[in-house]
Amino acid sequence: QVQLVESGGGLVQAGGSLRLSCAASGSIFSINAMGWYRQAPGKQRELVATITSGGRTNYADSVKGRFTISRDNAKNTLYLQMNSLKPEDTAVYYCTAGAFLMVAGGRGSWGQGTQVTVSS
Repeated sequence: QVQLVESGGGLVQAGGSLRLSCAASGSIFSINAMGWYRQAPGKQRELVATITSGGRTNYADSVKGRFTISRDNAKNTLYLQMNSLKPEDTAVYYCTAGAFLMVAGGRGSWGQGTQVTVSS
């Protein structure tokens, strides 16, 4: 079992930046990929970005060039640097971890989520 705890959400004006963190604990050995998803009100949860243990990254088209996913394997921590934020980025952001196909398919372990609100 993997436990994930997100932090770093908040309220920011359009054009601003936030950095989300996700601390992992528990069965760390089972993790070979981590990622971020988000869910806006009335919408389905969607993939934002993923990163493998080898550092390979993948981004949703809507965040490419603005968001950067990274991980510190020594600290078992995942990050999401979000720049040039837009009101449409407003959502609850969830951290996920597990085997790569589980993470990519939205079937990994989940954190509790952190709210990101971007005002116009």
